[in-house]
Amino acid sequence: MKAIVISGMPAVGKTTVSKQVAAELRIPMVGGGDVLKEMAVEEGYSPGGEDWWDRGEGMRFLQQRKKSPNFDKEVDARLIQKTRTGGVVITSYPVPWLTNDGFKVWLSGSVNSRAARMARRDGLAVSKCREVLSIRDRENYKLYKKIYGIEFGRDLNPFDLVVETDGIDEEKVAQIVIQYVKSRGD
Repeated sequence: MKAIVISGMPAVGKTTVSKQVAAELRIPMVGGGDVLKEMAVEEGYSPGGEDWWDRGEGMRFLQQRKKSPNFDKEVDARLIQKTRTGGVVITSYPVPWLTNDGFKVWLSGSVNSRAARMARRDGLAVSKCREVLSIRDRENYKLYKKIYGIEFGRDLNPFDLVVETDGIDEEKVAQIVIQYVKSRGD
């Protein structure tokens, strides 16, 4: 089976949808955070738990990452290799623009919808989430434009499937993705 690469703006439901797609298709799910943890292990760190990034060792590793743009490129290169191998669901912001392999899915959602999703997930006020998303959207665009020349969130040409998530729960979105992948065979 080809890899399924799921991208979209922050808080659009990429991780939740990816987990559901991976579970139903009985294939692993991998994201950039997983690859960063692999790299941390290679550097002698002992990552563990979801909050590892927020504690001393994880924060030191992330500081090391910030000093080198090659960290992000290495993460993306490893995700691209996994895309070539196939049989995996990958969540990534830039990978769909960087490879011709796999089924590429863009999850689209308005700022209001994403802010509401983030507020439910993180227990924050919707207004605060709108502010955070505005910053993250702008910073992601600038980062991927600088590193790769990508029009992140604007150029959807690399995608085989674009799913509008406003008003649709993550389970329905996952079913749309699964139906699409199954209809393409492979």
